[in-house]
Amino acid sequence: MGQRTTKADPQEELAERLRLLQELSGRGVRALARDTGLSSSSLSRYLAGRTVPPWPAVIALCRLVKRDPRPLRPLWERASNPLPAPPKTSRQVQPPSPPAGAPRPPRNDLPRDVPDFTGREAELAAVLGAVAGSRVAAVDGMAGVGKTCLAVHAAYRLAADYPDAQLYLDLHGFSEGRAPLDPDTALRALLAALDVPSEKVPQEGGVEPLAACWRSELAGRRAVVVLDNAADAEQVRPLLPGAGPSVVLITSRNRLLGLDEVPPVSLDVLSPRESAELLARASGEAGSGGRLAREPDAAAEVLRLCGHLPLALRLAAARFRHRPGWTVGILVERMAEGAGEFDSVFAMSVRQLDRAQRRLFRLLGELPGASFDEYVAAALADVPPRTARAMLEDLLDAHLVQQPAAGRYRLHDLVHQHARRAAAEQDPPADRERALGRVLDYYVHAAAAADAAMPFPAGGRPATAGPAPAELPRFADKYEALAWYHAEYGNLLAAFYAADAAGADAHVCELPRFMRAYFARRCGTTQLNALFERSLNAARRLGDPLWLAEAHSDLGFARYNAGRMAEAGAEYEAAAPLVSEAGDVLSQAELTIRRGYLMWDEGHVAEPLELFRTAGRLYETAGCPMGAVHATAYEAWALLQLGHRDEAARLARKALDVPHADPAWPPALTARITLGVAIAPEEPDEAVRHLDEALALAREDGHKHNEAWCLNCLGVALRHMGRYDDALDAHRRAFALLDELFEEHWKIHFLNGYGETCRLAGLPEEALRLHRQALDLAPEVGFRHEEALAHEGIAAVLDATDPAAAARHRAAAGTVLRDLSPGPATAER
Repeated sequence: MGQRTTKADPQEELAERLRLLQELSGRGVRALARDTGLSSSSLSRYLAGRTVPPWPAVIALCRLVKRDPRPLRPLWERASNPLPAPPKTSRQVQPPSPPAGAPRPPRNDLPRDVPDFTGREAELAAVLGAVAGSRVAAVDGMAGVGKTCLAVHAAYRLAADYPDAQLYLDLHGFSEGRAPLDPDTALRALLAALDVPSEKVPQEGGVEPLAACWRSELAGRRAVVVLDNAADAEQVRPLLPGAGPSVVLITSRNRLLGLDEVPPVSLDVLSPRESAELLARASGEAGSGGRLAREPDAAAEVLRLCGHLPLALRLAAARFRHRPGWTVGILVERMAEGAGEFDSVFAMSVRQLDRAQRRLFRLLGELPGASFDEYVAAALADVPPRTARAMLEDLLDAHLVQQPAAGRYRLHDLVHQHARRAAAEQDPPADRERALGRVLDYYVHAAAAADAAMPFPAGGRPATAGPAPAELPRFADKYEALAWYHAEYGNLLAAFYAADAAGADAHVCELPRFMRAYFARRCGTTQLNALFERSLNAARRLGDPLWLAEAHSDLGFARYNAGRMAEAGAEYEAAAPLVSEAGDVLSQAELTIRRGYLMWDEGHVAEPLELFRTAGRLYETAGCPMGAVHATAYEAWALLQLGHRDEAARLARKALDVPHADPAWPPALTARITLGVAIAPEEPDEAVRHLDEALALAREDGHKHNEAWCLNCLGVALRHMGRYDDALDAHRRAFALLDELFEEHWKIHFLNGYGETCRLAGLPEEALRLHRQALDLAPEVGFRHEEALAHEGIAAVLDATDPAAAARHRAAAGTVLRDLSPGPATAER
């Protein structure tokens, strides 16, 4: 078997392994396709070895028969890259070191390690021993018993041996008023914490592709990850590491019985001796002459009221430390006024605050989301951010608020529960509703401000849902905006769903619109589709034609980006009469250019060109010149694909003549790529300069899809210059990126151009394989124009060896083109 692995064609060998999986399943092709969520036609090609399946399809087949897909990964990679291997990428288990001058800074999200960590010697040794043996440990115990403290303390002990990253994620398994973090969201948060480019993160296929990506990223790092507050084994299982050295520490209030392979470490309350030691150390009263030593009976009562729980002990100690005039007896009296061992401690701490601080503390329990900053607290309490920051610092000193990072705050679960109960008892429902409304207003207007800093061409409509706060965060550029979106992503989603639950339809309509740019770059389309579905329902309830038109248009664009072409077309059709009724020219321009994208990708020729031109005129009428530039850039790109090089170059230069603060904004990048390919035969040096600049901008911008696009177009341009070896290298690098991104459907844009380069470079068999792959893929994704190009490419390869077959393919290409356009067209590959 080892000999066959090295000598056999990897694509055929992969197909043979997949056929073995089918045999294990005991299913026919149709039943197997149904149970794995694949199309039967695609599955037939995978099993026959005609097409290399995307990696998520391999995972789906393996999962069905309960086999580990990871041993198939090297074979799948060889089958996906049959030409000489491109430079090694981060997909390998042991990635190369970062290039000189660009070290990857380690990420450390761990909360502060408490300086008064007390006891737990046996439990700490058990955690470290479990990690050494199985690389995963699970700490369980009741609320407030110190699970997080122990896990974080252990993580700091391990940090020196795991220098690549120290990550912390609260899974909210037992957070009152918050749903547990689902594995999909948790994995995206963890991958983002590792600075994994969003384009490399799978956007479709459910949790398993995300989990595979997470395991792959951990495999090449030495990282320690703390997963705090897990609900159950099912929530945690996709987050566990695979191969490689990284370790994970889990905490939960429950024994995670479903994780048989994970050694459990169960915590009980502290012993009386340990409790007394912790109270003394945390209160600064250690020693024989302190207040605690003078009143041993009262000190013992403090321990009893705290239930020997570390969290309660620290809260009591903090209050005692800041009240040097108190005796221990006074501390007991204040604690005994409360209702229970937790609430007594929290209530005592709250009573030391002034009225405004107490009100803010109660309202913090009403916040949607997890961590928050001073702007959110200011909106909640209806005070200036400076005042909110000062109050938060006081709450921090009272140990009622935690600070996981500079400028970010959060409530411990037990404190959060106390705040919610206190708000329900002391604040009228109308006051709590108004506070939530101010938070929703804040998130809409802050998201609008962040969106305005993003390089989108059409310019956003100002936010109208609720009044704007007096102060908002300021975003100097897109990087600051992206950092804010990243920090607030979970809170934005929580705010959206809170608005939906509260019937705040205007907020439900507007908030996703101001998140589109971020979703396009970082979060994919799955979540955005779900948000816009709810936005459409909210717009229907509001009954405003313009909002309803924009909701249909936005949902259509989300469908389009998810590859759901027919559904996108249906939403655009629903939007069109509503846009006309509303009479809003900017919305009409946006809908028109989106319809152009859709029709072009569906393979039409004349209609999308006219739609791009019409969109440009509408943007001009609406007073949005940047939108008009965007339309011009896409008109130039479309003309280039149809072989009209001179006109494409003229329009690309026209678009580039319009200045913009961000050189990587989409119209400029599109125009620069278009110009580089258009002038390649006549002006090769200038063409390469434009394409190299576009590639550098895409890389600097961190947009992997655009980087792959630039590389493929560079390959086309170099082929026009006769530089076939360089062209092949550029194509291969483009496809290596797409393999990293798990973006099989994106290859339809590049396969035919790559195939043409192979044909002219003297690689007819490779050219034939690529064109046939395009011919298989084009109908699946609805790209009829690429289908025609594939037929033409196959015909060009077969002309010398099989003229009859070549004629049939050429005739098929003509038929497709006649279906798509009333006039003849020449395509650019």
